[in-house]
Amino acid sequence: MVRGLVHCYQMKVTFFGTYNLKTTQRVQVLIDGLQANGIAVNECNVPLKVNTASRVAILKQPWRLPLFGLQILSCWIRLVIKRYRTPTSDFVIVGYMGQFDVLLARMLYPGKTIALDYLVSGAATARDRKVGGGFKDKLLIWLDNAALNAADWVIVDTEEHKQDIPETQRNKAVIIAVGAPDGWFSVTPKDTSKTLSLIFFGLYTPLQGTKTIADALTKIKDSLEVTMVGSGQDYEAARAIADKATKASITWKDWVDGEDLPQLTASHDVCLGIFGDGPKATKVVPNKVFQGAATGCAVITSDTPPQRRMLENIALLVPANDATALAVAIDSLSKDRKLLLSLRKASRSNALKNFQPQKIVRPLVPLIKH
Repeated sequence: MVRGLVHCYQMKVTFFGTYNLKTTQRVQVLIDGLQANGIAVNECNVPLKVNTASRVAILKQPWRLPLFGLQILSCWIRLVIKRYRTPTSDFVIVGYMGQFDVLLARMLYPGKTIALDYLVSGAATARDRKVGGGFKDKLLIWLDNAALNAADWVIVDTEEHKQDIPETQRNKAVIIAVGAPDGWFSVTPKDTSKTLSLIFFGLYTPLQGTKTIADALTKIKDSLEVTMVGSGQDYEAARAIADKATKASITWKDWVDGEDLPQLTASHDVCLGIFGDGPKATKVVPNKVFQGAATGCAVITSDTPPQRRMLENIALLVPANDATALAVAIDSLSKDRKLLLSLRKASRSNALKNFQPQKIVRPLVPLIKH
């Protein structure tokens, strides 16, 4: 009888917070991965409809802070109500950008194990967007530290981000790569086109190096078809530079629905990663690298320690913030179709072997089952 009860028992996890699955797919990766490892998932979620760009704008325009506070409070009131209507789990994961939410989770789930999907500090993000410094920096550092103190486990994506955590909290860190949701692996890679086709998608932050991409497009020697998806901080500057390109036929899209982005990506030969050279850019492996690989694109991205560890021999790595090197890499794939095909096959094969959510989350599974 006891053996039967044990057999029927299934570990459960509650995802908690104001994360928004439509704009941030990180939580979906964790959900997909844990479910594939036999762990049941509940969600206690009220999406906060304030994206990263809007949060950065608040730092630039502090007068918007009271409205932001009211939006959080409104979500929290509904979260409190949902918490008592959601089945209880012993393990709670607070979704990405949850530095505020983990403080509420600690109050609502006394005695439960709480993991914060931290990835990177708010203070570091503000500095990368060039809106940190002074009182703002001190406030964000205080919030980061309060969030770390409230969590039993802290999920980061690279060893470099683990080292950024204060030493007293570092023993809590668990490294889970960003990965890509299951939907990115279910699309069929396209046949290689006659004219090399590239895609970039993102928020045009300094980390992503879209001005470097645009500059590279002005230097290429062979014809290209390029799709640039998204908007943000460096969009206008990148577009002004790219308008000088004579060999690239560029399609600009403000954004694409998350459900359609995998198939659009799969219709291209190459997915571009990141090319910024700021401190944050040297510590990440971005979601677009995993997503592009999952769809069977060849990947070109910057040669940084974490990307080299993850992608060496299956992607073209170029020096950060080097438009000439990026142009040379693009031209090499245009000229050498055997190399292009080899990289596409290696990219897809490695993604299926190592980047699927079921495998990405494995360092987290023993902590939940403990």
